Amino acid sequence: MAAVSKILVVGGGVGGLTAVTALRQQGISVDLVEINPDHSVYGVGIIQPNNTLRALDRIGLADECVRLGGAFPGWRIFDADGRHIMDAPNHSDASPRHPPINGITRPLLQRVLLEAARASGADIRTGVGVATMEDDGDGVDVGFTDGRAGRYDFVIGSDGLYSEIRSRLFGSSPAPQFSGQAVWRYNFPRPAEVDWGHVYYGARTKVGLVPMSPDLMYMFLVTHEPGNPRMPREQLATLMRERLDGYTGLVAGLREMITEPHAVVYKPMEHLLLPAPWHKGRAIVIGDGAHATTPHLAQGAAMAIEDAVLLGELLGSDRPLPNLLDEFMARRFDRAKFVIDSSTQIADWEMEQWAGIENPAARPGQLLGEATHALMADY
Repeated sequence: MAAVSKILVVGGGVGGLTAVTALRQQGISVDLVEINPDHSVYGVGIIQPNNTLRALDRIGLADECVRLGGAFPGWRIFDADGRHIMDAPNHSDASPRHPPINGITRPLLQRVLLEAARASGADIRTGVGVATMEDDGDGVDVGFTDGRAGRYDFVIGSDGLYSEIRSRLFGSSPAPQFSGQAVWRYNFPRPAEVDWGHVYYGARTKVGLVPMSPDLMYMFLVTHEPGNPRMPREQLATLMRERLDGYTGLVAGLREMITEPHAVVYKPMEHLLLPAPWHKGRAIVIGDGAHATTPHLAQGAAMAIEDAVLLGELLGSDRPLPNLLDEFMARRFDRAKFVIDSSTQIADWEMEQWAGIENPAARPGQLLGEATHALMADY
């Protein structure tokens, strides 16, 4: 018998929907509430390294992601003029029957996760949030913003970087920290020559091209944005093009195709690490609410998915709840911290290079390779 029989999941994003499927596969009754009125998501694409596919395979969803996405073997590195520097292949050590990396559009990933959650038989409600939450030690009484109420054995908060459940459990600290960098993303048709992921290193910026299907890719542009300025929505295309000055070749051609400001996805890079434990009483925070990272290792969604799959497996056992939560923290905290620390170190080194501070150019790439290899170990 599972340690708990009825769970509330708060948040219908990557971690929350994954948790629903993982928990239902253990025979646990699950309700999910999502404050947004529908399941639409903004965003361009998500990179799925091989360890992400391993976690998704444990709940039967990796193959569909690969079918709908754009698999590629690793990263091909260029300078700003498009001169090839080196190849950095990834490997399938975590999940040998899946590709080293898969790119997929964010809406398609949402569809895969949502269809699985719905098929599991969970009760999923949108436009609903948590109004009250009272933990009496034996269970959690929850009042919802739609006037309904429910009692649960356990509550999982997977409601993002600015998590309300985290605030209810732990107050306002810690707060997300701006890294100094931001990322700009834009979709393009995929040329035949982009058969790997591409990364171009400029004097003060970094550009990537990420396959998402046989005929679609997205560009990411990483820039230093001191003070975290507000970017006017109607100017995003112009601002992104300006920051691509200095690139020639393929990137220069793509720059001229960035014309729709509302198609630009701009996001300041923020990070956060909630001190251990991420649980209090009969509730826990997972995903970005507990350990948000900058995207330098492409591991943000991976960490949320691993959280959700592991928590589902543990809660499906018949061991005491405190023991399960202790094991969860022992297996997740250091791994998540490693991703955040490595990503912020890469960001710092990149900004030092762009500022002309003495710093070997190979450092970020070397750490990226070492960290990616380390994350292929099981969690």
